[in-house]
Amino acid sequence: MAIMTHDRAGRRLRSGLILAVLSASSFGLSGPLARGLMNAGWSSAAVVAVRVLVAAAVLLPFAVLRLRGDWELLRRNASLIVAYGMLAVAGTQLAYFNAVARMQVGVALLIEYTAPVAVVGWLWLRHRQRPGTTTVFGALLGMIGLVLVIDLRSGLSASGAGVVWALAAMVGAAAYFVLSAHGDGTLPGTVLAAGGLLVGGLALLAAGAVGIVPLHASTDPVVFQDFTVSWWLPVLALGTVCAAIAYVTGIAATRLLGSRLASFVALFEVLAALAFAWTLLGEAPRPVQLLGGALILIGVVIVRQGETDPDTAVIDR
Repeated sequence: MAIMTHDRAGRRLRSGLILAVLSASSFGLSGPLARGLMNAGWSSAAVVAVRVLVAAAVLLPFAVLRLRGDWELLRRNASLIVAYGMLAVAGTQLAYFNAVARMQVGVALLIEYTAPVAVVGWLWLRHRQRPGTTTVFGALLGMIGLVLVIDLRSGLSASGAGVVWALAAMVGAAAYFVLSAHGDGTLPGTVLAAGGLLVGGLALLAAGAVGIVPLHASTDPVVFQDFTVSWWLPVLALGTVCAAIAYVTGIAATRLLGSRLASFVALFEVLAALAFAWTLLGEAPRPVQLLGGALILIGVVIVRQGETDPDTAVIDR
Protein backbone atom coordinates (compact mmCIF):
# COMPACT_ATOMS: atom_id res chain seq x y z
CA MET A 1 0.00 0.00 0.00
CA ALA A 2 2.84 2.40 0.83
CA ILE A 3 4.45 1.69 -2.54
CA MET A 4 1.18 2.34 -4.36
CA THR A 5 0.69 5.61 -2.46
CA HIS A 6 4.27 6.68 -3.27
CA ASP A 7 3.81 5.85 -6.97
CA ARG A 8 0.54 7.78 -7.07
CA ALA A 9 2.19 10.79 -5.44
CA GLY A 10 5.07 10.57 -7.91
CA ARG A 11 2.72 10.52 -10.88
CA ARG A 12 0.79 13.43 -9.41
CA LEU A 13 3.98 15.44 -9.02
CA ARG A 14 5.22 14.67 -12.53
CA SER A 15 1.87 15.50 -14.10
CA GLY A 16 1.64 18.72 -12.11
CA LEU A 17 5.13 19.85 -13.11
CA ILE A 18 4.51 19.12 -16.80
CA LEU A 19 1.24 21.06 -16.74
CA ALA A 20 2.83 23.94 -14.79
CA VAL A 21 5.69 24.28 -17.30
CA LEU A 22 3.21 24.10 -20.21
CA SER A 23 1.10 26.82 -18.59
CA ALA A 24 4.13 29.04 -17.90
CA SER A 25 5.38 28.58 -21.47
CA SER A 26 1.95 29.46 -22.87
CA PHE A 27 1.77 32.58 -20.72
CA GLY A 28 5.34 33.46 -21.75
CA LEU A 29 4.39 33.50 -25.44
CA SER A 30 1.76 36.18 -24.79
CA GLY A 31 4.26 39.02 -24.33
CA PRO A 32 6.01 38.79 -27.72
CA LEU A 33 2.69 38.24 -29.53
CA ALA A 34 1.13 41.19 -27.72
CA ARG A 35 4.16 43.34 -28.55
CA GLY A 36 3.62 42.63 -32.24
CA LEU A 37 -0.02 43.70 -32.02
CA MET A 38 0.83 46.83 -30.02
CA ASN A 39 3.47 47.77 -32.61
CA ALA A 40 0.68 47.45 -35.19
CA GLY A 41 -1.51 49.97 -33.35
CA TRP A 42 -3.33 48.01 -30.63
CA SER A 43 -3.59 49.29 -27.09
CA SER A 44 -2.36 46.89 -24.41
CA ALA A 45 -5.80 46.78 -22.76
CA ALA A 46 -7.45 45.89 -26.08
CA VAL A 47 -4.97 43.05 -26.57
CA VAL A 48 -5.74 41.61 -23.14
CA ALA A 49 -9.52 42.05 -23.47
CA VAL A 50 -9.63 40.29 -26.83
CA ARG A 51 -7.26 37.62 -25.56
CA VAL A 52 -9.40 36.64 -22.57
CA LEU A 53 -12.73 36.93 -24.42
CA VAL A 54 -11.50 34.72 -27.27
CA ALA A 55 -10.29 32.23 -24.67
CA ALA A 56 -13.68 32.32 -22.94
CA ALA A 57 -15.43 31.67 -26.26
CA VAL A 58 -13.11 28.72 -26.94
CA LEU A 59 -13.60 27.18 -23.48
CA LEU A 60 -17.33 27.77 -22.95
CA PRO A 61 -18.53 24.77 -25.04
CA PHE A 62 -16.13 22.48 -23.17
CA ALA A 63 -17.23 23.98 -19.85
CA VAL A 64 -20.90 23.34 -20.63
CA LEU A 65 -20.09 19.72 -21.51
CA ARG A 66 -18.13 19.30 -18.28
CA LEU A 67 -21.05 20.62 -16.23
CA ARG A 68 -23.33 17.88 -17.63
CA GLY A 69 -26.36 20.03 -16.85
CA ASP A 70 -25.43 20.48 -13.19
CA TRP A 71 -26.19 24.19 -13.02
CA GLU A 72 -26.45 23.98 -9.24
CA LEU A 73 -22.70 23.31 -9.17
CA LEU A 74 -22.20 26.53 -11.08
CA ARG A 75 -24.40 28.44 -8.65
CA ARG A 76 -22.57 27.07 -5.60
CA ASN A 77 -19.24 28.17 -7.02
CA ALA A 78 -20.39 31.52 -8.43
CA SER A 79 -18.42 33.52 -5.85
CA LEU A 80 -15.22 31.60 -6.68
CA ILE A 81 -15.67 32.17 -10.43
CA VAL A 82 -16.37 35.88 -9.98
CA ALA A 83 -13.40 36.30 -7.62
CA TYR A 84 -11.17 34.46 -10.10
CA GLY A 85 -12.31 36.66 -12.99
CA MET A 86 -12.10 39.93 -11.09
CA LEU A 87 -8.85 39.28 -9.21
CA ALA A 88 -6.80 36.73 -11.17
CA VAL A 89 -7.80 37.95 -14.65
CA ALA A 90 -9.09 41.54 -14.80
CA GLY A 91 -7.66 42.89 -11.54
CA THR A 92 -4.12 41.78 -12.26
CA GLN A 93 -4.15 43.25 -15.77
CA LEU A 94 -5.72 46.57 -14.79
CA ALA A 95 -3.31 47.02 -11.88
CA TYR A 96 -0.33 46.19 -14.10
CA PHE A 97 -1.42 48.68 -16.78
CA ASN A 98 -1.74 51.42 -14.18
CA ALA A 99 1.64 50.50 -12.69
CA VAL A 100 3.58 50.69 -15.97
CA ALA A 101 1.91 54.04 -16.70
CA ARG A 102 3.73 55.41 -13.63
CA MET A 103 7.00 53.44 -13.47
CA GLN A 104 9.48 51.40 -15.50
CA VAL A 105 8.16 48.14 -16.89
CA GLY A 106 11.00 46.11 -15.38
CA VAL A 107 10.35 47.41 -11.88
CA ALA A 108 6.60 46.76 -12.19
CA LEU A 109 7.26 43.22 -13.37
CA LEU A 110 9.73 42.60 -10.56
CA ILE A 111 7.14 43.61 -7.97
CA GLU A 112 4.36 41.59 -9.62
CA TYR A 113 6.51 38.46 -9.88
CA THR A 114 7.11 38.41 -6.14
CA ALA A 115 3.68 36.73 -6.06
CA PRO A 116 5.21 33.34 -5.04
CA VAL A 117 6.53 34.95 -1.86
CA ALA A 118 3.05 36.36 -1.19
CA VAL A 119 1.59 32.87 -1.67
CA VAL A 120 4.05 31.45 0.86
CA GLY A 121 3.15 34.21 3.32
CA TRP A 122 -0.60 33.71 2.83
CA LEU A 123 -0.41 29.96 3.39
CA TRP A 124 1.71 30.51 6.48
CA LEU A 125 -0.58 33.15 8.02
CA ARG A 126 -3.93 31.77 6.88
CA HIS A 127 -3.38 28.00 6.96
CA ARG A 128 -0.37 27.71 9.31
CA GLN A 129 1.65 26.06 6.52
CA ARG A 130 5.09 27.20 7.62
CA PRO A 131 7.69 26.85 4.81
CA GLY A 132 10.72 24.71 5.54
CA THR A 133 14.32 25.92 5.31
CA THR A 134 14.76 24.25 1.90
CA THR A 135 11.71 26.03 0.50
CA VAL A 136 12.87 29.41 1.81
CA PHE A 137 16.37 28.93 0.34
CA GLY A 138 14.94 27.93 -3.05
CA ALA A 139 12.59 30.92 -2.96
CA LEU A 140 15.50 33.26 -2.25
CA LEU A 141 17.50 31.90 -5.20
CA GLY A 142 14.47 32.20 -7.45
CA MET A 143 13.89 35.82 -6.48
CA ILE A 144 17.58 36.69 -7.04
CA GLY A 145 17.35 35.05 -10.45
CA LEU A 146 14.22 37.06 -11.20
CA VAL A 147 16.02 40.32 -10.41
CA LEU A 148 18.72 39.39 -12.93
CA VAL A 149 16.32 38.24 -15.65
CA ILE A 150 14.03 41.28 -15.63
CA ASP A 151 15.56 44.27 -17.40
CA LEU A 152 16.13 47.05 -14.88
CA ARG A 153 18.64 49.01 -16.97
CA SER A 154 16.23 51.94 -17.25
CA GLY A 155 16.59 52.66 -13.55
CA LEU A 156 14.75 52.06 -10.32
CA SER A 157 12.81 55.28 -9.92
CA ALA A 158 9.09 54.90 -9.34
CA SER A 159 6.20 56.90 -7.98
CA GLY A 160 4.41 55.87 -4.84
CA ALA A 161 1.21 55.34 -6.82
CA GLY A 162 3.10 53.12 -9.28
CA VAL A 163 4.38 50.94 -6.46
CA VAL A 164 0.86 50.61 -5.03
CA TRP A 165 -0.52 49.53 -8.42
CA ALA A 166 2.34 47.05 -8.91
CA LEU A 167 1.66 45.58 -5.47
CA ALA A 168 -2.00 45.26 -6.45
CA ALA A 169 -0.91 43.34 -9.55
CA MET A 170 1.18 41.09 -7.32
CA VAL A 171 -1.86 40.41 -5.12
CA GLY A 172 -3.87 39.53 -8.21
CA ALA A 173 -1.16 37.15 -9.43
CA ALA A 174 -1.00 35.50 -6.00
CA ALA A 175 -4.81 35.22 -6.01
CA TYR A 176 -4.54 33.29 -9.28
CA PHE A 177 -2.64 30.49 -7.55
CA VAL A 178 -4.64 30.52 -4.32
CA LEU A 179 -8.01 30.52 -6.09
CA SER A 180 -6.89 27.90 -8.62
CA ALA A 181 -6.24 25.51 -5.74
CA HIS A 182 -9.39 26.54 -3.86
CA GLY A 183 -12.53 24.44 -3.57
CA ASP A 184 -13.53 20.87 -2.87
CA GLY A 185 -12.50 19.52 -6.27
CA THR A 186 -16.04 19.30 -7.65
CA LEU A 187 -15.77 22.33 -9.96
CA PRO A 188 -13.92 21.33 -13.16
CA GLY A 189 -10.92 23.50 -14.01
CA THR A 190 -12.34 24.15 -17.47
CA VAL A 191 -15.48 25.65 -15.93
CA LEU A 192 -13.48 27.85 -13.54
CA ALA A 193 -11.24 29.05 -16.38
CA ALA A 194 -14.09 29.73 -18.82
CA GLY A 195 -16.23 31.54 -16.24
CA GLY A 196 -13.34 33.54 -14.86
CA LEU A 197 -12.13 34.58 -18.32
CA LEU A 198 -15.63 35.66 -19.33
CA VAL A 199 -16.05 37.71 -16.13
CA GLY A 200 -12.57 39.20 -16.49
CA GLY A 201 -13.01 40.04 -20.16
CA LEU A 202 -16.32 41.79 -19.57
CA ALA A 203 -14.76 43.71 -16.66
CA LEU A 204 -11.94 44.88 -18.95
CA LEU A 205 -14.44 46.02 -21.57
CA ALA A 206 -16.34 47.92 -18.89
CA ALA A 207 -13.10 49.53 -17.69
CA GLY A 208 -12.39 50.61 -21.26
CA ALA A 209 -15.91 51.96 -21.74
CA VAL A 210 -15.58 54.29 -18.74
CA GLY A 211 -12.06 55.37 -19.69
CA ILE A 212 -10.04 53.57 -17.02
CA VAL A 213 -7.92 51.96 -19.77
CA PRO A 214 -7.67 52.87 -23.48
CA LEU A 215 -9.24 50.38 -25.92
CA HIS A 216 -8.28 50.67 -29.58
CA ALA A 217 -7.30 48.10 -32.20
CA SER A 218 -6.06 47.91 -35.78
CA THR A 219 -6.36 45.56 -38.75
CA ASP A 220 -2.84 46.38 -39.98
CA PRO A 221 -0.49 43.42 -40.58
CA VAL A 222 1.63 42.37 -37.59
CA VAL A 223 5.38 42.37 -38.14
CA PHE A 224 7.75 40.03 -36.30
CA GLN A 225 11.48 39.51 -36.72
CA ASP A 226 11.49 37.44 -39.93
CA PHE A 227 7.87 37.39 -41.06
CA THR A 228 4.60 39.33 -41.24
CA VAL A 229 1.15 37.92 -40.55
CA SER A 230 -2.45 39.11 -40.63
CA TRP A 231 -3.71 40.63 -37.37
CA TRP A 232 -6.16 37.80 -36.62
CA LEU A 233 -3.45 35.12 -36.38
CA PRO A 234 -1.69 36.48 -33.24
CA VAL A 235 -5.13 37.31 -31.77
CA LEU A 236 -6.19 33.68 -32.26
CA ALA A 237 -2.92 32.40 -30.80
CA LEU A 238 -3.25 34.74 -27.81
CA GLY A 239 -6.78 33.54 -27.11
CA THR A 240 -6.24 29.81 -27.60
CA VAL A 241 -2.64 29.13 -26.57
CA CYS A 242 -1.79 32.07 -24.29
CA ALA A 243 -5.09 32.16 -22.43
CA ALA A 244 -7.34 29.10 -22.88
CA ILE A 245 -4.56 26.51 -22.68
CA ALA A 246 -2.50 28.59 -20.24
CA TYR A 247 -5.30 29.06 -17.69
CA VAL A 248 -6.71 25.52 -17.89
CA THR A 249 -3.30 23.86 -17.51
CA GLY A 250 -2.37 26.37 -14.78
CA ILE A 251 -5.47 25.51 -12.74
CA ALA A 252 -4.86 21.78 -13.20
CA ALA A 253 -1.19 22.15 -12.21
CA THR A 254 -2.05 24.15 -9.09
CA ARG A 255 -4.59 21.55 -7.99
CA LEU A 256 -1.95 18.83 -8.36
CA LEU A 257 1.01 20.69 -6.85
CA GLY A 258 -0.62 23.11 -4.42
CA SER A 259 -0.45 26.87 -4.86
CA ARG A 260 2.97 27.27 -3.21
CA LEU A 261 5.00 24.98 -5.49
CA ALA A 262 2.94 25.90 -8.57
CA SER A 263 3.62 29.61 -8.03
CA PHE A 264 7.38 29.04 -8.10
CA VAL A 265 7.28 26.76 -11.14
CA ALA A 266 5.34 29.58 -12.84
CA LEU A 267 8.55 31.64 -12.77
CA PHE A 268 9.41 29.64 -15.89
CA GLU A 269 7.16 32.17 -17.62
CA VAL A 270 9.90 34.81 -17.56
CA LEU A 271 12.34 32.34 -19.13
CA ALA A 272 9.81 31.37 -21.81
CA ALA A 273 9.15 35.04 -22.49
CA LEU A 274 12.88 35.61 -23.03
CA ALA A 275 13.10 32.68 -25.46
CA PHE A 276 10.01 33.73 -27.44
CA ALA A 277 11.14 37.37 -27.54
CA TRP A 278 14.47 36.20 -28.97
CA THR A 279 12.72 34.07 -31.60
CA LEU A 280 9.91 36.43 -32.62
CA LEU A 281 11.35 39.88 -31.92
CA GLY A 282 15.10 39.34 -32.19
CA GLU A 283 15.68 40.43 -28.59
CA ALA A 284 18.64 38.29 -27.57
CA PRO A 285 19.01 37.76 -23.79
CA ARG A 286 22.06 39.26 -22.12
CA PRO A 287 24.53 37.07 -20.17
CA VAL A 288 23.25 38.37 -16.83
CA GLN A 289 19.72 37.31 -17.84
CA LEU A 290 20.95 33.81 -18.67
CA LEU A 291 22.58 33.67 -15.23
CA GLY A 292 19.30 34.78 -13.68
CA GLY A 293 17.48 32.08 -15.62
CA ALA A 294 19.84 29.45 -14.25
CA LEU A 295 19.22 30.67 -10.69
CA ILE A 296 15.46 30.51 -11.23
CA LEU A 297 15.73 26.92 -12.43
CA ILE A 298 17.92 25.95 -9.47
CA GLY A 299 15.58 27.74 -7.08
CA VAL A 300 12.52 25.95 -8.45
CA VAL A 301 14.24 22.58 -8.12
CA ILE A 302 15.14 23.36 -4.50
CA VAL A 303 11.59 24.53 -3.71
CA ARG A 304 10.30 21.32 -5.24
CA GLN A 305 12.57 19.31 -2.94
CA GLY A 306 11.28 21.27 0.02
CA GLU A 307 7.65 20.73 -1.00
CA THR A 308 8.09 16.97 -1.52
CA ASP A 309 9.60 16.50 1.92
CA PRO A 310 7.05 14.32 3.74
CA ASP A 311 7.32 16.56 6.78
CA THR A 312 6.35 19.69 4.88
CA ALA A 313 4.45 18.62 1.77
CA VAL A 314 0.82 19.72 1.69
CA ILE A 315 -1.86 20.31 -0.87
CA ASP A 316 -3.71 23.47 0.07
CA ARG A 317 -7.40 23.67 -0.48
